[in-house]
Amino acid sequence: MKVLKRPAPVAPPPSTPARKRRRPLLPYGLLVPAVVVLGLVLGYPLVRLLLISVQEYGLRALFTGTAGWAGWDNYAAVLGDDQLVPVLLRSIGFCAALVIGTLVIGLGVALMLRRLGRRMRVAVTMSLIAAWALPNVASTLVWQWLFQPGYGVVNWLLSRLGLGDFTQHDWTTTPASAFTLVWLLVVWQSVPFVALTLHAGLTQIPRSYYEAATLDGAGPWRVHLSITWPFLQPILGLVTILSVIWDFTVFNQIWILTQGGPGQGTTTLGIWTFTRAFSTNSFGQGAAIAVVSVLLLLAMTIVYVRRLVRAGEDF
Repeated sequence: MKVLKRPAPVAPPPSTPARKRRRPLLPYGLLVPAVVVLGLVLGYPLVRLLLISVQEYGLRALFTGTAGWAGWDNYAAVLGDDQLVPVLLRSIGFCAALVIGTLVIGLGVALMLRRLGRRMRVAVTMSLIAAWALPNVASTLVWQWLFQPGYGVVNWLLSRLGLGDFTQHDWTTTPASAFTLVWLLVVWQSVPFVALTLHAGLTQIPRSYYEAATLDGAGPWRVHLSITWPFLQPILGLVTILSVIWDFTVFNQIWILTQGGPGQGTTTLGIWTFTRAFSTNSFGQGAAIAVVSVLLLLAMTIVYVRRLVRAGEDF
């Protein structure tokens, strides 16, 4: 009887040093197109902004294309301006109010979407997408018409509800009401993204966790704190960072509704940058304010991202 022998395994060909070097470089090569696009879209404007911030850039430089060297004079003028501290505190406070309002309302809408039926959930989702897709300039103009003195729908509705005579009420006469007007608009524009993102995160939580908690006798708040909140923490961190970036740089809504008034009561860093550059033709100082804003936003983002990464490692 002839015994068949199992063929000896064939050893793989030894990898060459060139192949070993090529494999780690492949992921970086795939990122090159994205890096080039980001460099053209973001890198060049930032470099140009830094260059203008250290130049004597005014109307003469705008027409001739040549500007003198100012060094740190623009930054010294901005940092020594009496408006810096009030504008900075106003910007940070307004950004915090926007982020908190957006996250609280967005989380509430996301939890509501999870409990709605299929048809109602689709209808609410389409409404959120429609509100989010509307350009912010167009929606700001609609908002301005809604709160317009004399013929605004909101003023008419408040008057009809018996809350007082709001027919000729101007919401931009005081800083508090003007900021409230802008706050409502920005939160209305930001909630759809946050709500849909959090709802997508809620759909990834296994229902078996909720069933087990219900069998153990846990109440709604206990279920939310023990199951929903830990699963949503990474997504909440992400939308918080994005909200801080977007809300800290709000410009169109404030400029169209109030133009920084009344009495500079709604002037944030973005409005201050625009008015300093184009109202006084001090483009160098306007660029310096913009650079300071970018550095502040970068510092806040780095601190929050580090906390988010540490929380993710612990999670």
